[in-house]
Amino acid sequence: MTERKIFAVYVITKHGLKTAEVFKREHPDCDLYVSKRFIDKAPPGSFLLATPMGPTLKKTWKEYDCHIHIISVGAVVRMIAPLLENKKVDPAVICIDDANKFSICLLSGHVGRGNEFTKVVSDTLNNTPVITTASDVTGTLTVDILGRDLGWELDDKDRNVTLGCAAVVNQSKVAFIQETGEPNFWPLKKPLPPGVNYFTKLEDVNPKGHEILLICSDQNIIERSHWEKAVIYRPKSLVLGLGCDKGTPFEVVEQGILHHLEKMNLSVKSVKAIATIDLKENEEAFLKLKKKYGWIIEGYPAKVLDQVEGVLNPSDVVKKYVGTRSVGEAACLHFTKSKMLLLPKQKFQLEKGGKNMTISIARIPFLKRGEHGHS
Repeated sequence: MTERKIFAVYVITKHGLKTAEVFKREHPDCDLYVSKRFIDKAPPGSFLLATPMGPTLKKTWKEYDCHIHIISVGAVVRMIAPLLENKKVDPAVICIDDANKFSICLLSGHVGRGNEFTKVVSDTLNNTPVITTASDVTGTLTVDILGRDLGWELDDKDRNVTLGCAAVVNQSKVAFIQETGEPNFWPLKKPLPPGVNYFTKLEDVNPKGHEILLICSDQNIIERSHWEKAVIYRPKSLVLGLGCDKGTPFEVVEQGILHHLEKMNLSVKSVKAIATIDLKENEEAFLKLKKKYGWIIEGYPAKVLDQVEGVLNPSDVVKKYVGTRSVGEAACLHFTKSKMLLLPKQKFQLEKGGKNMTISIARIPFLKRGEHGHS
């Protein structure tokens, strides 16, 4: 799939063209679509906007993150209605009135970043932003995209998210449990919103005392009473220290990883990186993992790995061959700057006599909000 461009601007009036030109000067990469009547006066590179607009919008709908219409809200609603799928995939849509008084977020305020784009458009055009999303206008947690800029993802995008949004907006009793992950999901110097109580351990929370649990964790939630009321966020907190025989098949490495994550009750969605020796950075199985899961690969020189503290399974045999007493354990400890392994080195093979992979796991040691001296 081709990567989306950011802005498309649609113009059908003289005043609209002037507004579009102002925006284009500040955002030169945006594409302008201008009606036949004004295309001769439009900036170079503008596209002809045929009428009716339906066929053009159908073509451009998935090509841009944000569609800016200098057209009335009612007309835009009618034109985009046949194109709507759901909030997970629909792009942002913003309407600007012909007098350039308002930038109105019409669609995909959260997941599609429409509210963010509206502020950008409003700042550029010096008009008034109109944002109606409750969590934005009340300044509370945005449950459906919380931590997105930090790399967090929802464990299940459909489960309890609507209930969580309502609970936070209504200032009901909400527990935010952060077992791992970055503490600045909410400004560190700013108290959490009314109704939201902060915890660092799931076992400290009685689910019956809260309408919803917002859980930031790399562990699978086993306790049913917690799971039933939870919105679960997966921060990128785990690093896999990997080693393998040369040419180990992808299937062996992947299944070894999944097997040990499940054994440790850890979520694959919280894996951030593969750490290894630099000699193994371009191992084909590792490169396939990077492509499939989006993981970083970091390889370190043997002399660096041989100095890492906290290694539990040093090997003189390994040092003889690659120049360091440890590969996977040392690499994931070095990446995370941690002194402790979640999983010491384990060997895995799919069939007896087949090629081996080794795995170690470490967690990035994030500070908690209270450890920063803030609530």
